[in-house]
Amino acid sequence: MIIYLFDNTLDGLLTAVFDSFFLKQQDVTLLAEGELLPLFADEPHQVVTDTEKAERVWKGLEKQLSKEGLHMITISWLSEERALNQPLFNMICKVFRQKRDISHRSALPLDFAKNASDDDVLAVRNTCRRVLHETLRMKQFIRFQKAKDGTYLGVVSPDHNVLPLITDHFADRFNDQPWLIYDAKRHYGYNYDGKIVIRITFENEAEVPFDLSNGKMDADILSENDQLFQQLWRTYFKAICIKERMNPKKQLSDMPRRYWKYMTEKN
Repeated sequence: MIIYLFDNTLDGLLTAVFDSFFLKQQDVTLLAEGELLPLFADEPHQVVTDTEKAERVWKGLEKQLSKEGLHMITISWLSEERALNQPLFNMICKVFRQKRDISHRSALPLDFAKNASDDDVLAVRNTCRRVLHETLRMKQFIRFQKAKDGTYLGVVSPDHNVLPLITDHFADRFNDQPWLIYDAKRHYGYNYDGKIVIRITFENEAEVPFDLSNGKMDADILSENDQLFQQLWRTYFKAICIKERMNPKKQLSDMPRRYWKYMTEKN
């Protein structure tokens, strides 16, 4: 059994692909650093992340895959799922090995990333779909609070790292007002000042003027109008809820419980 250990970055995975071809090794088991090695495994190959090697692999993929295929790889990686590493590694290797094994290019699939009959491609595609689904939910469920200085704050803790996928949406939709969307799970966020979006982190989260556990802004900086609007929204939400038509199972399907702690109408 050939074991590769990598640093659980996309560049590290692409470097692992490069190494597998350079060393002429197939049937590689890819593990992230910290994962347990299989019993009786040989000494693993330590993948040293190399941006130059990673770039060469990516440029090769750009020649072999459509924009949709490349998009599927980058989006699925935002899932941060360890279970994705092996099928994604396998899929990328197959893209290049298919080209080598088949002499006539016309016999190749137009885009191997569309080959849903392949288990590895299917695993990557399904992961990509889960990320995109949560991206949609983030656009629907983020609740903003307005500070006294006019900045709107939204706190989230998504299962997947979807903030990079939603900033353009909010910059376009709320382009005339400053906002901050903060990922409490990954400890970073994006701030829009009315012109550009920048990535931010806090040196000491204990000192930030909002509660990361529920996203509530401190009362001394929360806009008075926003306090009123929050109460009106809760009242409206309760008023339109018809007990006889309540369907908790359907509600949980449409609005999973993990989002509730940051939603005004649920607090």
